Amino acid sequence: MNYRQIGKTDLNVSELSFGTWAIGGSWGSTDDQESLRALDYAMGNGVNFFDTADVYGDGHAEELLAKATKGRNSEIQIATKFCRAGDIHNPATYSLESVTKYAEASLKRLEREQIDLFQIHCPPIEILRDGQVFDVLNRLKEQGKIRYYGVSVETVEEGLLCLENPDVSSLQVIFNMFRQKPIEELFPKAQEKGVGILARVPLASGLLTGKFKVDSEFEEDDHRNFNRDGAAFNVGETFAGLEFRKGVELSDKLAWIENNRGNRTRAALRWILEHQAVSSVIPGFKNVKQVEDNLQALNAAPFTEEELSRLEQFYVEEVRPEIRGPY
Repeated sequence: MNYRQIGKTDLNVSELSFGTWAIGGSWGSTDDQESLRALDYAMGNGVNFFDTADVYGDGHAEELLAKATKGRNSEIQIATKFCRAGDIHNPATYSLESVTKYAEASLKRLEREQIDLFQIHCPPIEILRDGQVFDVLNRLKEQGKIRYYGVSVETVEEGLLCLENPDVSSLQVIFNMFRQKPIEELFPKAQEKGVGILARVPLASGLLTGKFKVDSEFEEDDHRNFNRDGAAFNVGETFAGLEFRKGVELSDKLAWIENNRGNRTRAALRWILEHQAVSSVIPGFKNVKQVEDNLQALNAAPFTEEELSRLEQFYVEEVRPEIRGPY
């Protein structure tokens, strides 16, 4: 395992880490015991960083992390998020009183005294423009409830706005072979400002695993069923904003990336790891097998300059025109 620093912080995290949305809920059926085994397997293989949120299973993902990391709080760093349990458009959701309650509730579920990285969970751009939430987060830092804070954003515009605040330590962005826009301006600016990048939805909700067919179906409580057109939340969070059938078609055109890399999953993660602006890539998981497969990306062959150019051209010509929603 290799480790990378999150921006200017002293958080040195595994370059391949894991997100816990899937084990919390909204990804179909889960098995808590298998989730705990998978978390243990990840930590046993050098993973020292996990991303979660208070709304993943209404706090269940945080509780699972507490069980998995018990006695290892000093070794394992956790990032969690807040605001989507309330009205994200109401400024009161971002008041000192409200954010303090969110932080204390997460701390209780995580069984920790301090949150390593506290992230605003995809707030509207008007909240970021107002900026008062950053003053609130600075208060929580002063109180010792959080070490650092960052923002999970939906668009490059939101990310660039956050970079204007010198106390923002990280940006969490949708980044994968289907969503290459952050490379152009956001990544260089983040590196210039010393802000870490956490790459979420790295496999485009599973499209980049190559496992789906155009007639694949998902469980009723899986967001890939109920949010595939953005009905429940931002359309980009599901299949990277691509219409499902089109996404499967585009993924199949990328079958060639598997050469010398084992499978499409490992290749897709390997591609992200080759971007030095990325502090950590955070795929989801539901079992040990998925964790094991994702970790094999660390041993996958790097991409050649010719392959990278081919992927950029593919994105510009075939993928970008198909992406729905602002990004």
